[in-house]
Amino acid sequence: MVKLSDPIMIGQLSLANRLVMPPMATAKAAEDDSATDEVCNYYRERAKYSQVGLIITEHSYVHVQGKAHPGQVSIATDEMIPGFQRLTDCIHKEGVKVFAQISHAGSAALSRTTGQPPIGPSTVYHPKQKDELPMEMTVHQIHEVTVWFAQAALRAKQSGFDGVEIHSAHGYLLNQFFSPLANHRTDEYGAHSVENRTRFHREIIHAIRETVGDAFPIAMRIGGCDYEAGGSTIDDCVEACRIFEKNGVDLLHLTGGMNGFVRPGHSEPGYFQDMSIPVKQAVKIPVLLTGGVTTIAQAETLIAEGCADMIGVGRAIFRDAHWADNTAE
Repeated sequence: MVKLSDPIMIGQLSLANRLVMPPMATAKAAEDDSATDEVCNYYRERAKYSQVGLIITEHSYVHVQGKAHPGQVSIATDEMIPGFQRLTDCIHKEGVKVFAQISHAGSAALSRTTGQPPIGPSTVYHPKQKDELPMEMTVHQIHEVTVWFAQAALRAKQSGFDGVEIHSAHGYLLNQFFSPLANHRTDEYGAHSVENRTRFHREIIHAIRETVGDAFPIAMRIGGCDYEAGGSTIDDCVEACRIFEKNGVDLLHLTGGMNGFVRPGHSEPGYFQDMSIPVKQAVKIPVLLTGGVTTIAQAETLIAEGCADMIGVGRAIFRDAHWADNTAE
């Protein structure tokens, strides 16, 4: 029987165990949005005490146009690399691997934060941002953002990260393209098929792979289901994950869609297992499940029951680096 303490391969990368600290924003960036000593100390403590095999750092924006909130860390310029090198060094010294999560907020970004008007797949208000109506992206803009993601992934590699995670969840830009709630396009990126709704993702995956090479792991955090009428469904999620695997993704990280990291009416450990179980049955690459897990025992049970290959523990680690010892059952 598979155990939480068992090692696992992500592409060509070996992890010591299957416990993961998923991305959670700290808003501790410096004035220039670089990683500060405070950010490094936060991650060093969690690498040392939280018993995880992998840390996925908080989402870093690939261009200021996609900056989600004040205090968010940037990976948009080469000037950010030295700060990230300090960050990866302090995590690696504790024997833990680390991925960078890279993102663009799309229509969730506000002009008062970015200095630019918001953009998205369609001229549709974001469900959590009704202040500004986004402009519909042109195909040229889609290709431009694709390049930004690839450049960000290269910076992550140059900074010493062990892999990169593409953020397509919680209502950010790529999730907006995946969700029929936000994507009303009728072109090749439009909502009438999962194939088209993941076209942007595939182009980013290929651009990153061409930039970083075959050995650098690529993860996809997918907001697989909107849990709302007219939104993306679990069947959509399974189809998308098959597509991502076929196009070179090494790890699938399942979570919520346009409504964020919650599943309405659910708070039990592993509350996204309604997605992770069918996805795990449909693909051969590892599946990471987060949501509602607060103890080692809960994580062990989810692994033993075959709900996922890896388990993420978010808020418990965010609150307490010593969570594993303090919640031992």
